[in-house]
Amino acid sequence: MKESSQIAARIAQTSALDKPIEGGTPHSYNYGVDPNAENEIHLLDYWRAIRKRLWLVISVVVLVTMLAVVYMARKPDIYQADARVQVDLENNAALGLKTPYFIGTPNDPVYFNTQLQILTSAGLLRRVVKTLDLEHNPDFLKGQGQKRSTWQTVLKMIGLKGQETEPLPQPKDELTLSTEPAATNDAEDLKEAKRLAPFVGRIAGGLHVEPVRESRGGFNKETRLIDISFQHTDPIVAAKVINTIADTFRAQNFEKKEKTNETTGDFLQKRVADLQAHIREDEEKLVNYAKSHQILSLDEKQNTVVERLAGLNGQLLEAENERSTAESAFHAAQAPGAASALAEGDTKQAADNEARLNDLKQKRAQLLVDATEEAPEVKEINQQIAEIEKQLKEGRSQKGSTLLTNLETRYRQALAKEEFLRKQFTQQRAETLTQNEAAINYHIIQQGIETNKGLLTNLLQRSKENEVTGASNANNISVVDHAIAPEGPVGPNRMRGVMIAFLLSLGLGIGLALFLEYLDDTIHSTEEVERLLHLPALAVIPAIAPAARRKALAAAPGTLLRKNGNGSASTNPELLMNVDGRSPLAESYRHLRTSVLLSTAGRAPKALLVTSSLPGEGKTTTAVNTALSLAQTGASVVIVDADMRRPRLRSIFGLEAKAGLSSILASEMTELEMISVVDHDPVSDLNILTSGPIPPNPAELLGSDQMRRLVAALQSKYSHVVIDSPPIASFTDGVLISTMVDGVLLVVHGGKSSRHVVRRSRQLLQDVGARIFGVVLNNINLQTHDYYYYQRYYSQNYYKTDPETEETSHAASA
Repeated sequence: MKESSQIAARIAQTSALDKPIEGGTPHSYNYGVDPNAENEIHLLDYWRAIRKRLWLVISVVVLVTMLAVVYMARKPDIYQADARVQVDLENNAALGLKTPYFIGTPNDPVYFNTQLQILTSAGLLRRVVKTLDLEHNPDFLKGQGQKRSTWQTVLKMIGLKGQETEPLPQPKDELTLSTEPAATNDAEDLKEAKRLAPFVGRIAGGLHVEPVRESRGGFNKETRLIDISFQHTDPIVAAKVINTIADTFRAQNFEKKEKTNETTGDFLQKRVADLQAHIREDEEKLVNYAKSHQILSLDEKQNTVVERLAGLNGQLLEAENERSTAESAFHAAQAPGAASALAEGDTKQAADNEARLNDLKQKRAQLLVDATEEAPEVKEINQQIAEIEKQLKEGRSQKGSTLLTNLETRYRQALAKEEFLRKQFTQQRAETLTQNEAAINYHIIQQGIETNKGLLTNLLQRSKENEVTGASNANNISVVDHAIAPEGPVGPNRMRGVMIAFLLSLGLGIGLALFLEYLDDTIHSTEEVERLLHLPALAVIPAIAPAARRKALAAAPGTLLRKNGNGSASTNPELLMNVDGRSPLAESYRHLRTSVLLSTAGRAPKALLVTSSLPGEGKTTTAVNTALSLAQTGASVVIVDADMRRPRLRSIFGLEAKAGLSSILASEMTELEMISVVDHDPVSDLNILTSGPIPPNPAELLGSDQMRRLVAALQSKYSHVVIDSPPIASFTDGVLISTMVDGVLLVVHGGKSSRHVVRRSRQLLQDVGARIFGVVLNNINLQTHDYYYYQRYYSQNYYKTDPETEETSHAASA
């Protein structure tokens, strides 16, 4: 009563501050939780997930690491043999030059890298297999084998045994530094290559080729040295194989050079013979061509054809000039009077006649001075003048005709001469062109002969050089250091393998724990309740191991013993509130009681519904112990078994079967009749209204007006009414009752209740306007990190969880 009075006073003091909340929406509660925090993931969440499944992580790490230890301990020791070869450029100083003749550039990385690839080629390794007859060598096939036991190897790995050197087995024959390689065949049988492929693969798997680089001043300087190493479980086999690889590499390069020189010599000899025969054929062809084309000499000074063509060309030019002159004179004489004029100037007689005519004309002029035309002297002179003029005219006509004929004859002669010379010139020109064409072909044949002679000279020189090269051929690949049998193993690095396995298993364990946490859809902590449901966690009900539960029930006072159905006395496990008031369980229910009493403003809630999402989450046990904790304050409390699907209150309190809730709802009772149906338990001081006979239609009864009148009647009679209802995710009974009470307690089984189902249940309650006071997180292990405060606070209590027993829910309803 004292505690109840204090709580009531506190409610009265805070009523003024809480009054505005009453007008708010009944199901609109955030409780200071960020709605967006549901999808936020922090590093602390990962750490909690790992801590929750720490034994899983440790088991995976231990299992995988131990398997790795056994595996690495059973692996045989690996021995490594090393050899070094030198690869110089292909050169020869015996080719008539003062300095060596290099094939390629002085620093040819292509040639060097090619030799690196040849060292690991399948053809070279096949020769090694055939040389050492590894196909039938049991030491190569099976190895030396492990000389220590697995346990001794493990002790050696962790440093509990000295690193003594085991004596090497004595070889059956002496290990030689040089081995004669097996003969090679260019047309190697494909069947043999396929048969030796596994042995070649084993060698290639343990072979390592690395060029040697000299480090100076922080820079790597290239060298012509190559380190080759081979790893095997038998040190003798490792040394033999690596030495044979080096010797075969050197021999193969020398054989290649010899074969190249031999092939080159044969080619040069054949080419020289072909050129000599070709030159002889061309010389005979040249002589026959000169004879057939009458080529005596192609010298310009001794070439008569060209000289004759030049003479005819000069004569033709002169004839063209003569013809042109004669033609001009002939055409000029053909003009009217031109021939007569030309003829007069050429004869003396005409000049005399002209003089006589002039004299007669003067004499006639003198006579006409004194006489007339009719005078006889004048007529005689006129007659003489006419005679002389006639002679002159006839002479002129005859001479012009003769002159014209002469000019024409001269023109015809000049033209005929020109045509003759032109014909001769054309004929000679054709002969000259024919001779020039023959001369060109002659020169072509002659140049071909000279070219072949030049090639012949070069080939003869190269043939002699090749003979000198073959006689003084030196191998540019040499073995600098042969391998010796290694004294100690180089592997395997067992500790590194174990550490890698440890780290991988650690990552695997953590990943598995996080994956299981991702798959875990249940609610485990109050933080998850507030983050996912946006509801307050009113109390955390701890889980009690079976051993602790039996111990607590055995120590229960005799007043708590109740008769079960067969008449024997037993302590009911649901009534844990009365076992020990100092227990963590009792304290958690007192915490729940305080949270419930302070959940409404102005007064303590009268009617309270206790429900869950699914069966088996402990709602009945929570309802019973909540009612017990309220009754311990001195208040009158009635608990109603509204779970008419699977009623439990009658068996818990050992009551007889009689009328109950279903009887009240199925009939028209008054308030007094309703109250008379309620039973009283003197041990717990609780008033109990059982479910009564199970009806076929519980939902219709619980949603009726008679149920509302019953709740009102119980509220007027008792201080608190606690109602136990079916799971609301499975049935609608609890949803219907939630609208008739002051608030709802949603029981969530820690580690079992699904988040989606609980969210769905919360939504169903909020959709009908129910007021959810909060969540009761049931069956929680206080040993976890999330509830370290609770575990420490209750550490003084003698009810402690037995670590060797499996925890089970104390709040599972039957």
